[in-house]
Amino acid sequence: MVDLSNFPLVPIFLVSSIIILAGGEIGRRLGVRIAKRRGEDASTLAGAILGLLALMIGFTFAMAVSRFEGRRDAVLNEANAIRTTAMRARLLPEPHRAQALALLKEYIHIRLDTTQRIPSRREFEDAVARANALQEALWQKAQAVAANYTGLVPITFIQTLNEMINDHEKTLNAERNRVPAIALIALYAVATVAMAYLGYASGLKAQHSRLPIYITGILVSSLILLIQDLDRPTTGFITVSQQPMIDTAARITSYTDP
Repeated sequence: MVDLSNFPLVPIFLVSSIIILAGGEIGRRLGVRIAKRRGEDASTLAGAILGLLALMIGFTFAMAVSRFEGRRDAVLNEANAIRTTAMRARLLPEPHRAQALALLKEYIHIRLDTTQRIPSRREFEDAVARANALQEALWQKAQAVAANYTGLVPITFIQTLNEMINDHEKTLNAERNRVPAIALIALYAVATVAMAYLGYASGLKAQHSRLPIYITGILVSSLILLIQDLDRPTTGFITVSQQPMIDTAARITSYTDP
């Protein structure tokens, strides 16, 4: 199965527009030929297929929006968990305080690095592995503090650290949760067929203007492009804001810098 998320959006838009418009042009020419021999009316069938296309676009758009909102909420929740963990780390006795804050500073910068650019699959996996290693180091630090010090501070630090680790997994899962590739391919297929029937109905009525068909085809391609753009968390024209993580990184830096 072709994974469309591996291709840039602009080439996808150009290729899909050409295919969809070609479907409309082929359908129109076929309609003009048939109209010369016998009269038919395909407007009802074209309207039904366009209705099916609208239904599929609406359904897929809702999927993309829900996933976009999930990623946005996941970023905010993870940033809040990291900030709370850093604030409670400041209550730890030295040298655990400075060591925990240094680990958290490195951790959040690793989390931000993969969102500020387009990493390769290997770079992304390495970043996740390094983040997991830092989580383990923080957990061992929390165990050491809990073993040597009694009171509420170690317990609350462990609680927020556990929440931070859980939110990291939720963020990764939200980033990996995409609109299925088969749904997008089916959407392009239905759009091409719908445009072909629209062109066919136009050709039967001997309407020589291609402009309405072309405008409709470009609009359909643009809507599908919007769906794919929403489905890409860190690339494209619409991205999930990382401002909560940036603000948290600045806050932790102020904790560690003299």
